[in-house]
Amino acid sequence: MQKTNLKQFVLLVCFTLIIPWCSANSLIENDGYSNIPVKEAHVQSIPRGYSILASINGHYLMVTFTENLGQVAVEVTTALGGAVECLSITTPNGLQIYIPNTGDYIVTFTLPNGDEYYGEFTVTD
Repeated sequence: MQKTNLKQFVLLVCFTLIIPWCSANSLIENDGYSNIPVKEAHVQSIPRGYSILASINGHYLMVTFTENLGQVAVEVTTALGGAVECLSITTPNGLQIYIPNTGDYIVTFTLPNGDEYYGEFTVTD
């Protein structure tokens, strides 16, 4: 009889903890930010894409560099190739870019050694 009570207690605790955990996950997913996976385009040296974190929140593209990659060129284009923004940033700083129109976009990161990474994202209202 003791084992049954212990099993019921453990199950009750598990179910009780699942509810707040699920609620916390839904809050994290609904805060407006969407991560942008950064992929390799042309990489000739050691891959460094893990050092580039990008996300979109509404019309704002946020980029963070977690290590010093040197002077990185950042270019934002529409999915059809139209230029939106082109700039250069000294890492490991971050940046924020306002994307005025809704639609599909590509952000490209070019490192000083010529390695390129990119991420695809959509701006919605």
